[in-house]
Amino acid sequence: MTKMTDLKSAQALPLNTILEGDCIAEMEALPEASVDLIFADPPYNLQLKGALHRPDNSLVDAVDNDWDQFQSFQAYDTFTRAWLKAARRLLKPNGAIWVIGSYHNIFRVGAALQDEGFWMLNDVVWRKSNPMPNFRGKRFTNAHETMIWASKSDAAKYTFNYEALKALNEGIQMRSDWVLPICNGGERLKGADGQKAHPTQKPEALLHRVLVASTNPGDVVLDPFFGTGTTGAVAKMLGRDWIGIEREADYRAVAAERIAKVRKFDKAALETMKPKRAEPRVPFGQLVERGMLRPGETLTSPSGKSAKVRADGTLVGLDVKGSIHQVGAHLEGAPSCNGWTYWHFKRDGKIVPIDVLRQQIRAEMAESG
Repeated sequence: MTKMTDLKSAQALPLNTILEGDCIAEMEALPEASVDLIFADPPYNLQLKGALHRPDNSLVDAVDNDWDQFQSFQAYDTFTRAWLKAARRLLKPNGAIWVIGSYHNIFRVGAALQDEGFWMLNDVVWRKSNPMPNFRGKRFTNAHETMIWASKSDAAKYTFNYEALKALNEGIQMRSDWVLPICNGGERLKGADGQKAHPTQKPEALLHRVLVASTNPGDVVLDPFFGTGTTGAVAKMLGRDWIGIEREADYRAVAAERIAKVRKFDKAALETMKPKRAEPRVPFGQLVERGMLRPGETLTSPSGKSAKVRADGTLVGLDVKGSIHQVGAHLEGAPSCNGWTYWHFKRDGKIVPIDVLRQQIRAEMAESG
C-alpha cells in the first residue's frame, strides 16, 4: 500500500521537466527520497593546457568550457561532495546512482561516493569502439571512460534486471566492459553554426543499457548534469519518468527540442525478461486440479525413469513418493532436481515437459492481472 508521504513526494516532483539552475540548489529543493535512479555526467575537470591540434595543424574541438574549469583539485572535491550529498538525499532507500568520468576525475569521485555512504556495486568500463586518436603521440589513446554504479546503502534492494541484460547480450551474462561507439553521425546534435551542440554528448546506446539494467517502467530518473538531454530522451523512449537539471540555456533549448521529438515505445515493447523467481508460483497440484494432468497419468524423464501422478499433486514411483522435485532427485540419486524440467507427459504422440502447462497458467494469470 502506498503511503501518503510517497504520494505527496510523487505529486511534488516536476516530472519530465528540465529545471534551470545550479544542480545542487535544484536538488536540495526536490522532495527527499523521491527518485529511483540518478545518472550523473559531471564536469571531468580535464585540466587542459592550451589548444590541441591535429597533425595537419587543424584545431581539435576539445572541452574547454567554463563549466569544466576548477581552480584546484580541492575546489573540484568540494563541488563533488556537495552534489553527491544532495543526490543521496533524493534517492529512495532502494535507489542507485551511476556516475561517469575519465581518469581525470573518476577516482576522486569514487572516493567521495564511499565517503558519502554509497555502496559500490560495479565499476563499468565503457570501451569506445571508435575513440579519438591521441594526436600528440605522447600517451596511449584514451579509449574508455569509467562508470561507477552504487546503491544508496549496503542494505538497499536495488534494481538489477539481470535477465534483460543477458538477453541484450545474446544469452550471455553481461560483463562490466561495454564496447559501444562514441556519439557521432546523425545522433550527434549540432547547433545553427554546424558545430557540436555539446562537446561530451553521450550515445543513446549507453543510456539504453544503463536504464534497462537498473530501472523499470514508471521509475523516476534524475540527471543533474542534463546537457543536451540524452538521459531524458532514452528515459522517455523506455517509459521512465525523468527530471533534468541544466544551468546552460543553450543546452536546455537543444534538449527540450530533442525530447519533444521522441516517441515512447508501446507497453509490449517495454517488457523485458524477468528472472524466473519473479514469476508467480504455480503449485504442481494446480495442474491436477484443473485436469491438465490426470491422477494415474504416467510422467517420464529424459533418462527413462517414470512415476504416476496422484490426486494430491504428488508422484509415486516404485520405491518413492513425494513432490515432483523429491521424486526426481531420488530416482536420479541427486541432491536436488527441478521437477518442472525433469518430468514430461505425452500428448498427441509427443513428449512434452510439464513446465509448458505451468507457463500456460502463468500466461492466464498475467492476462487476468
